[in-house]
Amino acid sequence: MYYDLVVIGGGPAGLAAAEEAKKNGAGSVLIIERNEELGGILNQCIHSGFGIHVFGEQLTGPEYAKRFIDRLSGTGIEVKTDTMVIGISPDKTVTAVNSAEGYLEIKAGAIILAMGCRERTRSSIAIPGERPSGIFTAGTAQKYINVEGYMVGKRVLILGSGDIGLIMARRLTLEGAKVLGVVEIMPYSNGLKRNIAQCLEDYGIPLYLSHTVTDIKGENGRLSRVTVSKVNGFEPIPGTEIEFEADTLLLSVGLVPENELSRSAGIEIDSRTNGATVNEEMMTSVPGIFACGNVLHVHDLVDFVTEEAQKAGKAAAEYLRENKDGVSGETIEIRNGANVGYTVPQKIDTGKIGKFAEVFFRVRSVLNNAEISVKAGEEILFSKKREQMLPAEMEKLIIPKKVLDAANGRTITVSAEEAEK
Repeated sequence: MYYDLVVIGGGPAGLAAAEEAKKNGAGSVLIIERNEELGGILNQCIHSGFGIHVFGEQLTGPEYAKRFIDRLSGTGIEVKTDTMVIGISPDKTVTAVNSAEGYLEIKAGAIILAMGCRERTRSSIAIPGERPSGIFTAGTAQKYINVEGYMVGKRVLILGSGDIGLIMARRLTLEGAKVLGVVEIMPYSNGLKRNIAQCLEDYGIPLYLSHTVTDIKGENGRLSRVTVSKVNGFEPIPGTEIEFEADTLLLSVGLVPENELSRSAGIEIDSRTNGATVNEEMMTSVPGIFACGNVLHVHDLVDFVTEEAQKAGKAAAEYLRENKDGVSGETIEIRNGANVGYTVPQKIDTGKIGKFAEVFFRVRSVLNNAEISVKAGEEILFSKKREQMLPAEMEKLIIPKKVLDAANGRTITVSAEEAEK
């Protein structure tokens, strides 16, 4: 079985990438999705706020997904749902299984990885205490309530101020639960400012910054009490304990890109993002395999996922047409400097960009009156100011080609520091 392009994942990234590749001349295109329907995580996100950048209007998650699903009609793009990809080889052979066809071996001219991400669990952050029922990741609780129609609890505490947790604080309140608070170990929120305002402040839900869960107790097998302590850095401070009588604890403590398949293909993984190392066209270290969306790095807005996926789709179509995996100019490596956690892409081929290159990154701490600088060694090639920068919000830096040319092939560093007053 052969397809010019195989897209792994039928969520927002996979849908946008497949459509864009087909639009740019890709021949046979196949989307493989492990769930029974396309749309990915959007199907359980019934709140509005999606599509502001892409469609110029606010949509719910299912509405946003349906826009792209409908656009597949008549394109000739094939879809295999309820199909699990179990391996990818460096020669772009995809192995998968489903109940209808059994074991599948699919040879691809190019592959786009769009598998998304998963939530961190209790075990990954080592919360101490007993192991009663009533502890969920925020996304699991969201699916129970919005898709399955089950209420997860009546008195709820949320650990972590990621956007899913904030949105679930509002959702649970609207369903009649008492949300006791949101606990965040960092001295700042990890969610978008609009979600802090609309999901916590509008409902009088307290946010405990620089706090974390230090003990869990259960009664008759169900969660009954959660102890929260203030922290100094990441260390709990004795004597600062607050006890909450809660039957439910939601965890919103970060997302991890799903890159087990990427590793099986021998793709280089960036330890900063836990996603693939890519160039300006979203191509990984294996020629002809591209990555986009939350499998590459965790985004805050689905609109940005779509834009990145469209870039990958267009590049994949060009690769199929011209087999353009060679370097056409100088390859510049991008590293993160002061207060920057990572950069995507990690490499730029100056011969493949137009007038500028886009670099996405996140800062490590809250910065006011910030200055972003691009350096080659100690030489400042380019700088730009931002009024405020937050770890919760992904930043986009547009670097003019003339700046990259001035680097003369040297590694460049992106830094963000508070400007001198």
